[in-house]
Amino acid sequence: MSAIRASSVYKIFGRRPETGIRLLQHGADRTELQERGLTAAVIDASFEVEPGEIFVVMGLSGSGKSTLIRMVNGLLPLTHGEMYIHDKPLSGLGKAGLRQVRRENVSMVFQHFALLPHRTVGENAAYGLKIKGLNRTDREAKANEALEMVGLGGWGGYRPDELSGGMQQRVGLARALAAGTDIMLMDEAFSALDPLIRRDMQDQLIELQQKLDKTILFITHDLNEAMRLGDRIAMMRDGRIEQIGTAEEILNDPASNYVARFVADVDRTRVLTAGNIAEKPYAVLGADQGPRMAHKILREHQPNWLLVVGRDRRPAGMVWADDVAAAVRDGATELPFSKVHELPVVEAGTPINELFELSAQHLSPLVVVDESGRVAGVVPRVTLLAAATPVPGDDLVPGEELRAEAAAVEEQVAIEEQAVEQQAGARA
Repeated sequence: MSAIRASSVYKIFGRRPETGIRLLQHGADRTELQERGLTAAVIDASFEVEPGEIFVVMGLSGSGKSTLIRMVNGLLPLTHGEMYIHDKPLSGLGKAGLRQVRRENVSMVFQHFALLPHRTVGENAAYGLKIKGLNRTDREAKANEALEMVGLGGWGGYRPDELSGGMQQRVGLARALAAGTDIMLMDEAFSALDPLIRRDMQDQLIELQQKLDKTILFITHDLNEAMRLGDRIAMMRDGRIEQIGTAEEILNDPASNYVARFVADVDRTRVLTAGNIAEKPYAVLGADQGPRMAHKILREHQPNWLLVVGRDRRPAGMVWADDVAAAVRDGATELPFSKVHELPVVEAGTPINELFELSAQHLSPLVVVDESGRVAGVVPRVTLLAAATPVPGDDLVPGEELRAEAAAVEEQVAIEEQAVEQQAGARA
């Protein structure tokens, strides 16, 4: 069951908006509707937000994103289509039903804090609970707990104007957390903050989400913020959703020229992770297999290294072709793990901008592991470089093309490294 679902949602402002829907469905655009005195804010939008997901709606001013979020909790009625909360339609609920949804299911964090200036920080944090009718003792306890979560423990007795902008936004976040709803709507919640404070708030939201597992619909015009926070992102333009996907999908496979141009200047190294670009190793060797099996696999696949894994799929080490050949020649029965070539291991969620220094220190590829420590793939140096610098062109390079190019570059690098080693051996 989805937490939020929008089905062919329209929002048109003006007299006789139904006329606008018919015109749009027959190919008219926003300009034609404006000539008739109608404003098409949201056009045929459909999406689903899963429980526990951070779903980001990203778009420039006028794209319809703020109108869309206000339809999710019924602040704006739909012109056409249907909005569902936990698979229950909002249409037909009436004012009392919508108020119940806002009290029990959905809370909202606003761009400009929306704090009550004549109430204390604690009273602001507890305001939603007061509306619910919770007694004073219980609501103060919950409000104080929420303030602790956002780093404002001890500030409950202060007035909002005694706090910095970042602290005021934390109060707004605490109010939403104290309400205890499983869905949080955040409309440009951090856009009024200075860049450093904004980054801190993003960090805190990610940390809180890991603990609380809320469903969050986050609105922003900042693409880097969208890429950093969103499990999935909906890109909006002129009232329509252009594309829905993960940050990796949108970066590597944009659905339109508009999306491709929009993401062209994104710092890919801060968005893509080791898991996004990891490749399957050429071959792997079991930790209980010996040098002869390693030699056989190396002859068949012709790599210059083999990843060794245990029965639990956790990385055990790396063996190199020259060392394996020497072990077979000497009749050794144990794998020749080289102390020179240490095994560099990174977690799948590590941003690739944190991989370059480690990769520069090792000839072997980086081994990527999942949350359980099992091998998820490897990242050779050339793949890392190719992921950071996509080939320029009309479209961004899709993932498969990027990997094919990386394989070709890796082959050239291997040839060059072999030549260097031969020259060093000759000098010796």
